[in-house]
Amino acid sequence: MAKKLVIKVTAGADAPERCSQAFTVAAVAVASGVEVSLWLTGESAWFALPGRAAQFELPHAAPLPDLIEGVLAGGTVTLCSQCAARRDITEKDVVKGVRIAGAQLFVSEIMPDGVQALVY
Repeated sequence: MAKKLVIKVTAGADAPERCSQAFTVAAVAVASGVEVSLWLTGESAWFALPGRAAQFELPHAAPLPDLIEGVLAGGTVTLCSQCAARRDITEKDVVKGVRIAGAQLFVSEIMPDGVQALVY
């Protein structure tokens, strides 16, 4: 088993099943004791804002706010800096616990031995 799981989610409401799968895998991994780093990129960037996850609906899926809360409880959530800038999102706008960082940090997280990276 990987020592760390880095998940990059690029989908939002535009691809709800892919989006939900990414958040579900991240939350289940955290609950299973895996070190998790979840990256919000593309349309998923909007879920870094308070209240936006509550607007997401997908039948037979866990509520997105619950999944995000689960990840934040034991892992990290990072909003892509370029994605944030394109949407005029700043550090003061995001949910408590979400950080904003760029590709350099992403690459440094995925390169060590024992890390598994997934992209949704």
